[in-house]
Amino acid sequence: MPGTKYVPSSQNDEILVPGQFGRILLFPGSASQELGKEIADFLGTHVGQYKRTVFPNENIFIQLKESVRGQDVYLVQTLASPIHESIFEMLIMIDTLKRDSAGRINVVIPYLSYARSDKKDQPRVGITARLLANLIETAGADRYITIDLHAGQIQGFFNIPGDALTAFHLLSDYFFEKAIENLVVVSTDLGFAKKGRNWAEKLGTPLVIIEKRRTGNDSKSEALSIIGDVRGKNVLLVDDEVLTGGSIANAAQLVRDNGAQDVYLAFTHPVLAPGGVQKLAEIGLKEIVTTNTLPMPPEKQLPNMKVLSVAPLLAAVILRANQGRSVGELFNE
Repeated sequence: MPGTKYVPSSQNDEILVPGQFGRILLFPGSASQELGKEIADFLGTHVGQYKRTVFPNENIFIQLKESVRGQDVYLVQTLASPIHESIFEMLIMIDTLKRDSAGRINVVIPYLSYARSDKKDQPRVGITARLLANLIETAGADRYITIDLHAGQIQGFFNIPGDALTAFHLLSDYFFEKAIENLVVVSTDLGFAKKGRNWAEKLGTPLVIIEKRRTGNDSKSEALSIIGDVRGKNVLLVDDEVLTGGSIANAAQLVRDNGAQDVYLAFTHPVLAPGGVQKLAEIGLKEIVTTNTLPMPPEKQLPNMKVLSVAPLLAAVILRANQGRSVGELFNE
């Protein structure tokens, strides 16, 4: 819904009173320090104190500097580069919280890596998304919260309850308020077509789909054809994440070849591997809109880029989870 607000009042007295599962304690991992502090500010609570040490043999050591016994703990750790260090630090922190007798351990993972490895689509390959879910459970997490999984079936890999959120409302509200004239929504591939339809319905525009095919196991893809009409239209490309920018460059070139005017881009996860930012800069997009599910240092930002914060959304969900209230109410569900 346009105008949906996720921000709980920092003056809300409910924050100061233990909820159904105890008092909220928030611990941001090393990959989510800024986001964790922003969430804590919205909740009106402090950031949990701990010591993180990496020894010369690359072993990670975590020591809590305050007790979590019987409390409702939220560990915020996005799986950013270096990904495997972020993953193992998250698992160690979960284990540490468990061994200090936390009442409930909620792991908040704004971006879940390995989400594309969600099925056996080739002979003799693993399903790494399932493996990661198993590791999180085995470490001792009681609940998970994440944003825009690459595929909905990944929720079924977890045997613990969780909230699979979306940044769709946050991003689409931004463009709804911009009210771009003569706009058409373009899904960058067939797999994103259903979510692209939600964008088109929200913004009241037609939906166009780009059919592409990956050429191997690397990040390269080839845009093959366009389904729909973009001639004389302003185009909004939508996707869940951008890695190298190659698919976006192909899509932007394709819609321009078919007569599109200004081209905008909206996506949730700014993975942006080396070279990805430069690729986006070269495309000549009118505006790029993303979120801070992953850290966005200055070197990853462009003059035409707008970064929207997911902290209000996560703060509202954490508060409701702590108080045993419906999360769906945030989205009129």
